[in-house]
Amino acid sequence: QVQLVESGGGLVQAGGSPRLSCVVSGRTFSSYAMGWFRQAPGKEREFIATISRNSGRTYYAASVKGRFTISRDNDKNTLYLQMNSLKSEDTAVYFCAAEDSVERGTYYVPSTTSEYDNWGQGTQVTVSS
Repeated sequence: QVQLVESGGGLVQAGGSPRLSCVVSGRTFSSYAMGWFRQAPGKEREFIATISRNSGRTYYAASVKGRFTISRDNDKNTLYLQMNSLKSEDTAVYFCAAEDSVERGTYYVPSTTSEYDNWGQGTQVTVSS
């Protein structure tokens, strides 16, 4: 079983640039496609970004494309989300997710909640204006 632990959230000023991290343990990190999602109060969990096993492919939601960057370090079993130019509407709980993609191919980039079987507990990001 795989465990995911997010960190790096907190109170951030509008325009700030925090970086979230997600440490994965329990299984071979490089076997997993990884993703970031977020959930604001009263709203459904929404996709933000995904990255393939070998970092060869990424995909972003339109709302964050050009502002957020997903990356991973397979040697450190860690997924990152660099967030720039934060806005008040970015306030949410941010979750990382992992999906075993050995049988799906090296460039598999799942982008829906139903495609992921493993989730972290989330980290709160609050943007103050």
